[in-house]
Amino acid sequence: MADSLILLLGLAGIFLSVVVVISTVGAITTERQQVGRSLAAVRAIRAVPNPTQQELSKPFAERVVAPGMARLSRIGRRFTPRDQVGRIRHRLELAGNPPTWDVDRVVAFKMLGLLAGGALGLLLPLVLGSGPLPVVGFATLFAVAGYFAPNAGLYQMGYNRREQMRRELPDALDLLTISVEAGLAFDAALSQVARNTTGPLAEEFFRVLQEMQIGLGRSEAMRGLGERTDLAELRAFVTSMVQADAFGIPIAHVLRVQAKEMRIKRTQRAEELAQKVPVKILFPLIFCILPSLFIVILGPAVIKIAGSFGSHL
Repeated sequence: MADSLILLLGLAGIFLSVVVVISTVGAITTERQQVGRSLAAVRAIRAVPNPTQQELSKPFAERVVAPGMARLSRIGRRFTPRDQVGRIRHRLELAGNPPTWDVDRVVAFKMLGLLAGGALGLLLPLVLGSGPLPVVGFATLFAVAGYFAPNAGLYQMGYNRREQMRRELPDALDLLTISVEAGLAFDAALSQVARNTTGPLAEEFFRVLQEMQIGLGRSEAMRGLGERTDLAELRAFVTSMVQADAFGIPIAHVLRVQAKEMRIKRTQRAEELAQKVPVKILFPLIFCILPSLFIVILGPAVIKIAGSFGSHL
């Protein structure tokens, strides 16, 4: 009986020990899980970005410049007529649609130029100590100049692009004529010219090919090329191609005639520029070169004569 009691007490002690060990391990594991969840919550709270810090972490151009330009664009749209917007869009087409440039940005720059020019026109006479009338005059003049400065920039970009296309057109037509006479179709010859040349003319040829690939007819794509430029020679080439396509005239013959005319016009233009050189050099010669030459040649004589008269006196 005593042995049985001792055995039962031993088994009970072992069971209690196992229960205590399991409870202790479970408590420690639960505590660690709670601590882990607390740490994860703290890290999550810290990971949530502060709106102010997130805003300040953006670049200055994205944080300040872009909203300011958007606001100026909205203001400028209210005071810009619809026909003026159409002219700006046409100027962008003539300039080749520069990257990141659109009508809204041009309008924003016009308003920025208006404000900056007006402020400069107000400050400059005040610094020089002028009266109220010069202040108003300078402010108006500088504001108008700042407002039309983006238009002048777009015109200059379009002019440079047009002159570059004028220089590239005769060589491009020669290559196009050779390709067509070698047996290539007009589309393949145009692609060959676009791949082997660079510049705005090659870009326009690529655009014509892309428009034809998306389903636009050749005549419509060529007419679009003529509308995107104000170069008379290129428009004449487009008109010839459209008429040849409409009346079934052999394209090789038309291209040969066009290439010959472009070479003749290039020669005439070079002769014209050469004839203008004497007239252009006249004013620098009179106001810059001749006075310096007179000073160098007659200066010592004048000094010697002045010294001789001074010694006699």
